[in-house]
Amino acid sequence: MCNNYRLQVPANQLIASFRDAGQALAFLGGLPNLAQTDYRIGDSAPIITLGADGPQLTMTSWAWKGPTGKPVFNFRSDGRSFAHSVRCLIPADGFYEFTEPKVQGEKTKWLFTMPGQPWFWIAGIVKDGAFTMLTVPPGPDVAPFHDRQIVVLPAGAGVRWLKLSAAEDLILQPSPAGVLAVKRVWPD
Repeated sequence: MCNNYRLQVPANQLIASFRDAGQALAFLGGLPNLAQTDYRIGDSAPIITLGADGPQLTMTSWAWKGPTGKPVFNFRSDGRSFAHSVRCLIPADGFYEFTEPKVQGEKTKWLFTMPGQPWFWIAGIVKDGAFTMLTVPPGPDVAPFHDRQIVVLPAGAGVRWLKLSAAEDLILQPSPAGVLAVKRVWPD
């Protein structure tokens, strides 16, 4: 499942998506320098949650420790309600999946992006001071590569997840065919 994603988008683009929705995005701890980077489990990454005064961006660790001590970096959303959870949006412009066969000891690495969109949201939740990504059965673009996919939302749809202004089962859906483009990035 997704254990690596990419963000190469400056903070001002995130600000603009909330401004366009009539909201101000607050930066707890100040405006971070969002360097173009790949995020991995355990990294501190930007997420947006809904605070008392509206949406707020914080740098938060990816994955809390599960009961066995293993990191919970993806979480099945099927049949669950997140109405009483701290919901978050994870900004990304790509995420990776890895498949067999191994080449030079490493799995093949695939990059998924949203054509025509410079970036998108990944739906998540926060627990124990860390975030995880929500998963659903795969849509047609991801199914050839994995049996689950993370929930991706277009930039303009993120506020619905934060505020739950639509039914959860309508938000937490696999991506329809053609929404995601895939490119092999290793081996190249």
